[in-house]
Amino acid sequence: YPTTEQGLQALVEAPSSGRLAKKWRSAGYLEKGRVPKDPWGNEFIYIAPGLHSDFDLMSYGIDGEPGGEGDDADINNWEIE
Repeated sequence: YPTTEQGLQALVEAPSSGRLAKKWRSAGYLEKGRVPKDPWGNEFIYIAPGLHSDFDLMSYGIDGEPGGEGDDADINNWEIE
């Protein structure tokens, strides 16, 4: 997985810092050649290594702020079944 420093951008272009995967694909790994945003147009929060798994991926919900309830609640990959 890309490091936190490399971020999700390492899925579409070779990272300029850290180690490059031995078999990194020159075309990247995402078909559209860009990192998608969350459903509300915000950047995903990516941490690797994560606190809950190999990586943590989060969306802060509609309000774009940490925490919150209802539609403003965070969406975290480690809480999705």
